[in-house]
Amino acid sequence: MKAAGSPDDPLPPRLFKEVFETIAPVVLTLLNNSLTSSVVPVHFKQAVVHPLLKKPGLDSSILSNFRPISKLPFISKILETIVFIQLRFFLDEHNILETFQSGFKSGHSTETALLRVFNDIFISTDAGHSTVLVLLDLTAAFDTVDHEILLSRLEHWVGIRGSALHWFRSYLADRHFCVSLGDFVSSLAPLTSGVPQGSILGPLLFSLYMLPLGLILRKHGVGFHFYADDTQIYLPLKKCDSRAAASLLDCLEDLKLWMSLNFLKLNQEKSEVIVFSPSSPGHAPSVDLGILNHFMKQVVTNVGVTMDLKLDQQISKVVKSSFFQLRKLAKIKPILTQQHFETVMLS
Repeated sequence: MKAAGSPDDPLPPRLFKEVFETIAPVVLTLLNNSLTSSVVPVHFKQAVVHPLLKKPGLDSSILSNFRPISKLPFISKILETIVFIQLRFFLDEHNILETFQSGFKSGHSTETALLRVFNDIFISTDAGHSTVLVLLDLTAAFDTVDHEILLSRLEHWVGIRGSALHWFRSYLADRHFCVSLGDFVSSLAPLTSGVPQGSILGPLLFSLYMLPLGLILRKHGVGFHFYADDTQIYLPLKKCDSRAAASLLDCLEDLKLWMSLNFLKLNQEKSEVIVFSPSSPGHAPSVDLGILNHFMKQVVTNVGVTMDLKLDQQISKVVKSSFFQLRKLAKIKPILTQQHFETVMLS
């Protein structure tokens, strides 16, 4: 585990790891007591939040320019890691996780999410069909997760019951946080919703919270792929299928209804739509896309990649960034040895 914890840790994480052989029996007893009693100690659930500017030079008087970095006690992360390993083994054994979710999953990444979507789009355009791609983004999705709905999801969708379910209820309950900025620390405030930011279990629990979404999309016959809270929805617009656009719009209405019932909110400012056409990429075919026309763009940004059919803008960005880095290396080349140069290139 990384030596990252909370400022309130009685032992700094690095020191904790160095003396672990000495304190291991006490730690083992403490963690086993939590698991057998289904109670997570209150101290384990107190986070210290450090607000950091998203980019240097941003206006510090605008709160949205800050990214909250949540820090939890190091020993709580050890407990979470133990539970994570057991829960992940159970989910894999019973094939419960969403197949088309690439976030927080071993062997998956933004690359796997993009590859599948691009492959399906290329197959469609090669067959002479246009394809509409809808990119949906959620507002503060991790922070609006309802605890009771999440516990219901764990019980009825995942099959966690008894003392294990009671442990998760204790894990989510009575969580608090304070904000630390410079020498100032705020008083504790309750966290009544959301999966714990900065936690080991949080991302996995969010994926389980979103499980029903896949059923809605499959019901409408719409292709999709998730990466964390980013949702890619796409559908071929076949010339012989006059209902294709209508089925996509019906799907989006059901999706919005499900999200409102589960306390999730679509971020319409970041929602984007693009149509890939085999003849003229980026130009919509003669199909009425209804409210989606308002979000139509020639080029979209999908999980960090500037996306069109030919990837011209993305390639230009990568080339520009590569030359920038090469110019920086050229400036320090005279003072680098061959060993230094190889180390820099490998990193």
